[in-house]
Amino acid sequence: MNEIMPVGISIVGLDDLNITEDIAETGSTLEENSEIKASYVFDRLGIPVFADDSGLLVKSLNGEPGVYSARYAGPEKNDDNNMNLLLENLRHHEDRSAEFQTVITYIDQKGSKRQFKGVVEGQIIKEKRGNNGFGYDPIFQPLNHEVTFAEMSHQLKNQISHRANAVQQLLDYLS
Repeated sequence: MNEIMPVGISIVGLDDLNITEDIAETGSTLEENSEIKASYVFDRLGIPVFADDSGLLVKSLNGEPGVYSARYAGPEKNDDNNMNLLLENLRHHEDRSAEFQTVITYIDQKGSKRQFKGVVEGQIIKEKRGNNGFGYDPIFQPLNHEVTFAEMSHQLKNQISHRANAVQQLLDYLS
C-alpha cells in the first residue's frame, strides 16, 4: 500500500498498531472480508481505518479462486502451489480470461462504512513468467499488456493494478 500512496502519505500498518494476531477472514466475498478486517481494527482502536481484500477471479472456473485466492491449494498459502493448481484446473479451458479485484472498506471516525472496488482485467497465461510481485503475478497478464504483473516494474504495476485503482478511489473520496 505504501508503494501506491502519493508522496507525503504513509500507511500505518497492523504491526505499527501492535495488532499481531491474524484477523479471521470468514466472509464469502471480498467485500465481507474487507469489512471484517476494517471492523476488527476499528472496534479495537476506535480510529478511522481501512482494510482491503483481494482476489483473482477466473471466468471459466466460475470465479475461482476468488475469496480463497491466498489459500486456493491449501491453508499454507503457498503461491507456487496456488498457481500450479490454477494452471492445472485451466488445462482444458480455452477461455482464460480473469480479473483481479481489490475491495477496500473505509470506516470513518463515526463508524460509517464505505467500500471501493478496483478491478484489472486480463488473462491467465499457460506458464509462469517473471520474478517481481507475489501471488498469481507470474501467470496474470493484464489486458493491453504483453507482460505479466511479475514481469512489470513495480512502478507500472502500481499504476495499473486493481489495488491501485481501489486506493485511488479511496483517496478521491477522502480529498
